[in-house]
Amino acid sequence: MRVYAIGDIHGHLDALKDAMARIAADRAATGDDHAPVVQVGDLVDRGPDSRGVIDYMMAATAEDPRLTVLKGNHDNMFAEFLAAPSRTDPRLRSDLAWLHPRLGGRETLTSYGIDPDLPEAQRHAEARARVPEAHRAFLAALPLSARHGACLFVHAGIRPGLPLDDQDPADLYWIRQDFLNDRSDHGALVVHGHSSVDKVEHHGNRLAIDTGAAYGGPLSAVAIEGRRVFLLTGAGREEIPANATA
Repeated sequence: MRVYAIGDIHGHLDALKDAMARIAADRAATGDDHAPVVQVGDLVDRGPDSRGVIDYMMAATAEDPRLTVLKGNHDNMFAEFLAAPSRTDPRLRSDLAWLHPRLGGRETLTSYGIDPDLPEAQRHAEARARVPEAHRAFLAALPLSARHGACLFVHAGIRPGLPLDDQDPADLYWIRQDFLNDRSDHGALVVHGHSSVDKVEHHGNRLAIDTGAAYGGPLSAVAIEGRRVFLLTGAGREEIPANATA
């Protein structure tokens, strides 16, 4: 079966619209109007329009049952901040917090018209008032994984050797080296973002599709057919062989 995937967005609405347009063009070229689309999470942070990205994805998923959006670690940090500003994700380095300049939470608040430099209590009150309840509910309801054909989609990866039902949910949106360094066959091709790469990487057992939109890189969209992978470009498809990049 054919399935499409989109990497980490990080508040870049224009790039998201362009990725969706490339998928629509590939649908038209293949005549396949039924293939699902999975976006692997990290809608928010670092980019200029996190609010716009959430609005867009809420409308798109409501209108199109083919589209699934997963929860990324940045989406989870935003949701945790809205619930309790002092709450700290145990997987986050002790010297960091969601509003640290490195993580991009400040840009997310700004997209909602909130001054990130307000005192904590006032900042949180503003966030609770300005972030629509529908946005909070959408973030809370995002799934952690999706399975289509030969592919398992997660934000960050999986703990190698464990069945999906036994995975620690936090691993699915936080894990790095224990997953990235593992060369074993996971049964499915694990399609993930989270750990940014310069170009889409097909490692045979996993497919890395976060190509650094958060840092000025492209937002990649791919078509996957079995274990064959095609990068979608403005000029059409470009196949990415296993254990190669494109």
